[in-house]
Amino acid sequence: MKVVLLQDIRGTGKKGQLVQVSDGYARNFLFPRRLAKEANAQVMNELKGAEEARKYRVRKETEEARKTAEAVGGKTLKLTAKSGQGGKLFGSITAKEISDELKRSFHVDVDKRKIILNGEIKAYGTYECEMKLYGGVSAKLYVLVGEE
Repeated sequence: MKVVLLQDIRGTGKKGQLVQVSDGYARNFLFPRRLAKEANAQVMNELKGAEEARKYRVRKETEEARKTAEAVGGKTLKLTAKSGQGGKLFGSITAKEISDELKRSFHVDVDKRKIILNGEIKAYGTYECEMKLYGGVSAKLYVLVGEE
């Protein structure tokens, strides 16, 4: 019997997948626990619609990430910080501070978890960081740290 899974089931398949299972397994286990539906025309149309919606969402998010990468990629972001003697900062510049400054300067909202720093920023100078915006879409950004 062909069924469409409503949840991930170990050894059988993932949610939304069309799988072939034995009749007894479907009737006695999957259907009573509402883990699957029988694969009829209506369920297949729902599955197809859900898959198209997922592809559309992925396409839209990838397009949005590319626009963000073009807007910010290769640019220099200027940050200021207080420091002690020798140009060492009090604390360090974090991904959250970079994200906030991106929002202020370029009006681009990038989550702090998507910003990858190459080590800590604890002194004045120019640093390179990478933003992994979406699957396969990334951009380089330069952070210039100056004194307040």
